[in-house]
Amino acid sequence: MREIDCKTIMKTVAALCVQANKLLPQDVVGAVHAARQTEQLPLAQSIMQDICDNIDAAKQLDIPVCQDTGMAVVFVELGQEVHIIGGALSQAINDGVRDGYVNGKLRLSVVGDPLNRVNTGDNTPAIVHYSIVPGDRLKITVAPKGFGSENMSGLRMLTPAADRKKVVDTVVEIVKAAGSNPCPPMVVGVGIGGDFEYAALLAKKALCRPVDSENPNPYYRQLEADLLQAVNALDIGPQGFGGKTTALKVNVEYFGTHIAGLPVAVNIGCHVTRHQTAVL
Repeated sequence: MREIDCKTIMKTVAALCVQANKLLPQDVVGAVHAARQTEQLPLAQSIMQDICDNIDAAKQLDIPVCQDTGMAVVFVELGQEVHIIGGALSQAINDGVRDGYVNGKLRLSVVGDPLNRVNTGDNTPAIVHYSIVPGDRLKITVAPKGFGSENMSGLRMLTPAADRKKVVDTVVEIVKAAGSNPCPPMVVGVGIGGDFEYAALLAKKALCRPVDSENPNPYYRQLEADLLQAVNALDIGPQGFGGKTTALKVNVEYFGTHIAGLPVAVNIGCHVTRHQTAVL
């Protein structure tokens, strides 16, 4: 049994919150620069260049890459041979988010009650997803989620009679309705299967997969390619002004489901699709 102190977890989460907001993953940076090269319309080229310049400026000036520093979404993979000491894991995570956002001078965007709308002043509570895995390590991923893109996401409970084309059409319909609102070029996470809430979680997890990765299942690998082609054919383009790049990537995650259902969730990320990971 390996012990990990809550103080270490808190400091790690705080650092990840700051890093995730200031430094885009290199796979996303690479995709943005590649899209700049493939755009043909002058306006689309100019917008993509502005996006590239913004990413570089954030790194050079040590400031957030987007003014919306998001709601902290935290994925925790807890090894079953790990013993957390010095407090409660959930409290340590939220303390880390508080420290990272307040002392990191990140925008505080969370209200404690969805209807009364009073800002908590420290960007807590965080959204935390736990999974128990083999081993003696603790893996933490912080994925700040801005709501310009989050608000454009969608979930459809299709029937088992729905075929592959219906799934593609559903994803395209949600992206088309989003239009320019999620600050394209976007990253599109798609969750297929599970139940109502798990499909949405799959879609969120899909956003944390590298945009230069491929689904290990050949069927879903081809589905990702077909979805990307269909989404980019919408001609929404960078910031909604037209162009070849509406999405940088479509990532699909899937899970078993009930014989009577076919849940499909689409979680949209803007061109600032952020996440940083640490393993303790």
